[in-house]
Amino acid sequence: MVAGLALFVSAAAGHGAKDKDPLPSALRAQIDVANEKVRRALVRIRVVSTEFRDGREVKMQEVGSGVIITKDGYLVTNHHVAGHAARMFCTLWNREEIEAELIGTDPLTDISVIKLKPEKPREFTPASFGDSSALRVGDSVLAMGSPMALSQSVTLGIISNTEMVLPRFWGSAGRFQLDGEDVGALVRWIGHDAAIYGGNSGGPLVNLRGEIVGINEISYGLSGAIPANLVKSVAQQLMASGKVERSWLGIDPQALLKEWPGEKGLLIAGVWEDSPAAKAGLKAGDLLLSLAGKPINVRFDEQMPDFMALTTSLPLDRPVSAVVKREGKEIRVSMTPIERGEIYPKQRELKSWGLTARNFSFLLAEEMKRTNRLGVLVTSVRPGGPAGEAKPSLERGDVLVQINGAPVKSVEDLVQQTRALSEGQTEPVPVMATFERRAARYLAVVRVGIEEEKDPGLEVTKAWLPVEMRVISREIARQLGRPDLKGFYLTRVYPDSTAEKAGLKAGDFILALDGEKLTASGPEHQDELETLIRQYDVGKTVELLVLRDKKEMKVSVALVRSPRLRREMKKYRNDDFEFTARNVSFFDSAEEQWDENQQGALIEEVKPGSWAELANLYAGDLVVEVNGQPVGNVDSLRLAMEKVAAARKPAVVMKVMRGIHSAYLEFEPDWKH
Repeated sequence: MVAGLALFVSAAAGHGAKDKDPLPSALRAQIDVANEKVRRALVRIRVVSTEFRDGREVKMQEVGSGVIITKDGYLVTNHHVAGHAARMFCTLWNREEIEAELIGTDPLTDISVIKLKPEKPREFTPASFGDSSALRVGDSVLAMGSPMALSQSVTLGIISNTEMVLPRFWGSAGRFQLDGEDVGALVRWIGHDAAIYGGNSGGPLVNLRGEIVGINEISYGLSGAIPANLVKSVAQQLMASGKVERSWLGIDPQALLKEWPGEKGLLIAGVWEDSPAAKAGLKAGDLLLSLAGKPINVRFDEQMPDFMALTTSLPLDRPVSAVVKREGKEIRVSMTPIERGEIYPKQRELKSWGLTARNFSFLLAEEMKRTNRLGVLVTSVRPGGPAGEAKPSLERGDVLVQINGAPVKSVEDLVQQTRALSEGQTEPVPVMATFERRAARYLAVVRVGIEEEKDPGLEVTKAWLPVEMRVISREIARQLGRPDLKGFYLTRVYPDSTAEKAGLKAGDFILALDGEKLTASGPEHQDELETLIRQYDVGKTVELLVLRDKKEMKVSVALVRSPRLRREMKKYRNDDFEFTARNVSFFDSAEEQWDENQQGALIEEVKPGSWAELANLYAGDLVVEVNGQPVGNVDSLRLAMEKVAAARKPAVVMKVMRGIHSAYLEFEPDWKH
């Protein structure tokens, strides 16, 4: 249901000669002027955003739109575009790409402010805000942005509704919620029919004077934009302090019921415990008639955002008067608003615990019926990780309150305590964790720490015939006219090996070893010849009975030492970029037809949603360089990546071999946390 969505039909492109232009000349001229005023301020935003699931911080790449509103490079976009960004890159009208940083974000109105970070200070061309309250149904507007990552795109439409809300009968599942906030509580959208698609989120809705009258956000068939007057107010607060300060009274408001046609006011559906409203004596069922000297009357859903704007903008810690009606009598009360704050504080991945977690906000603690904000709320757990393997295992929604008997006050506190416990340790450390699950309290021993990749060690080397083979099946034997034929046929003879030098070829049938006939006749006998070979000493010459072109011959082959298997190769796991690499084995070189001296580290695993995946690193890639330095094996790869982590460069370049091709991959990590 979330939008972020808009268009691809350029109002200035694709029409050919003027005499074929389907638009009236006056409208065409206005569109050209408006487009020219805004196009240099229009920005495509490539975002590496984060979400938290399965005990990990998962990265994903998305594209949205934005618009420059100040000469020094402040931009407005949507919270659902930039609010969870790890890194952002903005493409300007001239295709120049500049990195940007998040200044502040407000999920309640779905507005974020970001700032361009050019290498040298410079001025940008901003667009200006218009008065969204002056819009009328039928006004022509332009939706501008980057639908499907296509820059500088424009669609034309008209204002359909100046106070669009989501219907109440859609229920709670149909509400537009971001980070626990009901965006429709404060936003009354500008409905319009200019097409918007994925990627238009955060782009401006522009009038024909070239002024921003809204920020495009949603599409339910009809498109919806956040009114510019609200956007401007929120953006100014975010630029000034990085957040929006709002007041809170602790009431659940509701429009008047249809059964009360003669009543005025607003229905108080509920009152939060220990809230300013509760302390003032308000009760569920009261009708609020006035607040801070202003009359209140909310009979329709479209009127609710105005009330919410009033109740969230009251001065903090200063009493305000209110009049309520209860059982036919009017009662005057005084309430002192407090700061509302956010519902969901930012999450954090705790790799050594194998979970993600967040602190408690005031509202979140109230929602979970906790008496204080102490503890760490578990938001997800990694299957097979330390917290997931504990008995009992931790789960989403648990609250970690103690480790080894010491109280855990916050995520930061947990990080510090964990660091102190694991410092200097080479193995995971058993920790007694105390956590609460609803009304119950549990204990569990969690082995906190990250298991290092260990050298799997060498299996005992044995004699080996350097070929690959398959059992001669009964079907193959019958097809050859030799139903009694038993043994193996060669699928591959390794180049430059003793087998190749002895004259063995792919397609040969091996029927006997040193005069002893083979008995293999089905898949269950696949190991027969290998088992017999392993009983010989390395360097021993054996005689094979070979069938080739219906003729039998004897071939003598010297056995060699078996090469290390893939599972025996030394590994390296990088937890910053989340990939695992190993040394190249003989079998890798043979399969890829590499030279036996091929250097590099072979990528074995890339975690979904990792920096490595975003850089298009794949399992099977052979890493041969990091930032221009050659990589010979996993030890040199480890050293190179340790240098990368120490330098904390914004970009890391890795050269890989991929089949017959090579590629340079650019990693763009966020080193802030």
